[in-house]
Amino acid sequence: MSGATTGSTVPRRQLGRHLRDLRNASRLTVRAAAKQLEWSEPKIWRIETGQVSLRSLDVEAMCRTYGADPELTKGLMGLAKETKNRGWWHAYGDVIPEGFDLYIGLEEAAERLSWYSSELVPGLLQTPDYAETLIRNDNPGVPDEEIARRVEVRIARQALVTRVTAAPTVEVALNEAVLRRPVGGTKVMGSQLERLVELNELDNVAVRVVPFRAGLHAGIMSGPFVKMRFPTNGDGRDTEPPTVYVEGFTGALYLDKPHEIDRYDAAFEAIWGSALNHEATQGLLLQATREL
Repeated sequence: MSGATTGSTVPRRQLGRHLRDLRNASRLTVRAAAKQLEWSEPKIWRIETGQVSLRSLDVEAMCRTYGADPELTKGLMGLAKETKNRGWWHAYGDVIPEGFDLYIGLEEAAERLSWYSSELVPGLLQTPDYAETLIRNDNPGVPDEEIARRVEVRIARQALVTRVTAAPTVEVALNEAVLRRPVGGTKVMGSQLERLVELNELDNVAVRVVPFRAGLHAGIMSGPFVKMRFPTNGDGRDTEPPTVYVEGFTGALYLDKPHEIDRYDAAFEAIWGSALNHEATQGLLLQATREL
């Protein structure tokens, strides 16, 4: 997988993991490494978590500090050049929230996206009017031009669902409340529900509704999340570790430790088991549209 298709997100994360492993192998804490490199601790953290691109010279300095052999140093310096590749979303850098470019790059690279959403339709499935309603309400006082560009970004992301080459499998479990909340009014919500019905007929998309009658289910405990899995190498290993993205009001979490992934895997399986099947979901979506 190349940076050309995923922007710089995947190379940044790969490089960050290599450098973190080298630092740990050299028995240096983040504080000690930052002191030796004469950098700040937050800079080390941003590098190791794939938040920033890197110059080859900076990678060379880190490898030298960590005692890496010349061959590995050369390889990581080459990887650093890939961290500067730009995805389509970089043209919208002025309106993408800080740090969200990391998510977009992972979303683009994913082979399978599994959502649980309790309150709103996920961005990949939103109509422009539904998206504009949410973005406008979340950004009071922001000029119309900027709102329009933010909507453009959200809609542009949706191209991956129907792309000809390697379209991801998209699984979305929606709490029934998502259907019953008329975001933007009856007309906007009606169009959004019709869009869900259309998308649910695509071979790579599965939308399922968890009805109120399911009672207490795993999604109530877990809250909303999206789980991303990535293509495997020729030897069957993941090109990127599975990652769970949890969005909060003031920030987001990226979880990729094995025990975290196992917990969310189990949660999604339980949520999916509580959901209606394809036919019943389509029927409920159409019924909710009529009731509007």
